Amino acid sequence: MVATPVIAPVKPISSTISPDGADPSQSTFVTLEDYRSLAEAAEERLEYRNGEIFVMSGGSHPHSLIAANIIIFLGINLRDTDFQICGSDMRIWIPEFNCGTYADALVINGEPEFNDNRTDEILNPILIVEVLSPLTQGYDRGEKFRKYRSISSLREYLLISQSEPYIEHYSRSENADIWQFQISDRLEQKITLPSLNIEVPITEIYRRIIGIS
Repeated sequence: MVATPVIAPVKPISSTISPDGADPSQSTFVTLEDYRSLAEAAEERLEYRNGEIFVMSGGSHPHSLIAANIIIFLGINLRDTDFQICGSDMRIWIPEFNCGTYADALVINGEPEFNDNRTDEILNPILIVEVLSPLTQGYDRGEKFRKYRSISSLREYLLISQSEPYIEHYSRSENADIWQFQISDRLEQKITLPSLNIEVPITEIYRRIIGIS
């Protein structure tokens, strides 16, 4: 594993997986099978990046509430449709980058497609939602989004601030691989999600979040 984490709150766990006597400054390759075994036993979420494993940091109370709010709203409004909503326990597998990662929420259209016939690695999200943290926002907007864009089923990506009414909405055109960008930063606004055919009031996303009004 690398000695320096790729992003600040994501720490490499080379000390956990390196054999005794290994030089911690050297990168350690981890097989996907070993990663899966570690992930199943770990208390924290572990991200797999082409042979390296990183510990993903936990979220704050507002972070958790916002994620719950969006899952509850989508669950209620999509309950009689073919869409399925998943939370942060569902691992997203990105074949082009040999990467397994997690989002705060995701939506699948129709039946889920799983990696290697597993039930814990999804291949076909249509919407991915990330609640931003000060230390992870650069990763969520940059490298992680670049990987997400390689998912052919993905149509929309939401980045939600936990400290103020501020949401970045990225949407993919139906006929070309072009992404459009829109910002919503007022509580009276609604976010239109064309892929799900619904509107999400920003007040629902920030429901019961102290200090946001």
